Parts: sequence; C-alpha cells; structure tokens
Amino acid sequence: MFLFENLEVYKKSVELVTKTHLALRDIHDRDIKDQLKRAALSVPLNIAEGNGRNTPKEKQQFYKTARGSLFECIPLFEICLKLKFMPKETFDELYSISESIGKMINGLINSLKE
Repeated sequence: MFLFENLEVYKKSVELVTKTHLALRDIHDRDIKDQLKRAALSVPLNIAEGNGRNTPKEKQQFYKTARGSLFECIPLFEICLKLKFMPKETFDELYSISESIGKMINGLINSLKE
C-alpha cells in the first residue's frame, strides 16, 4: 500500500472524481464535461504526487495545485446546476464533498509551513 492511500483527503478526492464522473454521464456539453473531469481528476493525482515528494516545499506545491483544481470544480458545478445539467441534490453532494476536501488540503498545506 502507498502512504497516500491512507490519507482521508485522498480517499475523499477519489470519491469526488467518481461521483463527478457519474453526474456527467448524461451531459452532452463536451467542453464543460471535459474540463470538469480533468479538474476533478487532478485533485487526487496531485495529492498522491505531493505525498511522494521529499521536501515540505515540494509537497506543499502539489497540495496547492490540488487545491487549485478543487477550486476550479466549484464554478463548473455551479454552471452545471444553472444549465440544469445536474439536479440540486447532486450539486449539493458534490459541493459538500468539495468543502470537506478543501479543509483537509488546507490542513496538509498548513502542516508543512515553517
């Protein structure tokens, strides 16, 4: 087992990717769909890569990139809701998971500050 697989933030971010992909199954807007898939997927990938880095500064940079990708998801979720690409319940669930991940990523970043 890799160390990052034990991180709750990693597990939650994989859940976010999975639920995001499921929510996008019926969306036909290719631009929004592709951008949201890439942004969501970037979150666990950067958490995993950051966890594998040696220095706190390197780790922090990947965690900040993960946070940036997470922040990119939020307006895309909102756009999907407003365009009626997803129901409010799905939006609320994805938003709630994102809030939780954001807090955990901030904790990782802050734990590495000198």
